[in-house]
Amino acid sequence: MLKTALFIVLGLGVVVAGVLAYVATQPDTFRIARSTRIAAPPEAIFPLINDLRKFATWSPYDRKDPDMKRIFSGPDEGKGQRYDWDGDGNVGKGWLVIAETSAPSRIVIDLNMVRPMEAKNLVTFTIEPAGAATNVTWAMEGRLSLVARVVHLCFDMERMVGGDFEAGLASLKATVEGAHTTPSQQGQDSADGRS
Repeated sequence: MLKTALFIVLGLGVVVAGVLAYVATQPDTFRIARSTRIAAPPEAIFPLINDLRKFATWSPYDRKDPDMKRIFSGPDEGKGQRYDWDGDGNVGKGWLVIAETSAPSRIVIDLNMVRPMEAKNLVTFTIEPAGAATNVTWAMEGRLSLVARVVHLCFDMERMVGGDFEAGLASLKATVEGAHTTPSQQGQDSADGRS
């Protein structure tokens, strides 16, 4: 019996060592990004990201836990503005701080997670004119600890976080395009049956 238990423990040790060896060969950095095209100029989009209070109105994370605690501090917008949240298991706990802005084309935000897992990542929004529309890219990058790399083996973070980014960009697009529909466009949409 003791011999069998020893073989089981040794076998588990070999499996764990193998997994850790494999994980150690994986990249220790990541980048997740999604983009959308919005039918509005960059100047109509930039303020909805550069003010974290407005950011919270279209962010998919705020919708996951409507009852989470929110605290905004610092300037009314732009560099130095901070957003702390404390929510359920869907959103965890952490804070955002706008690190830099370059109106109307780029916003960089420091993301600090406390729960469910500690992490420090960099979030960048790039806003680029594309004819009469604007391309908006939401990206997040950071370093992966050994534990985080093990988690990435079990959960497809690219798909999970990427899906949230897609939902957030769709909400941002609907917010901006809804606010920037001109009366002539509304009449055209009605005539086309798209009202």
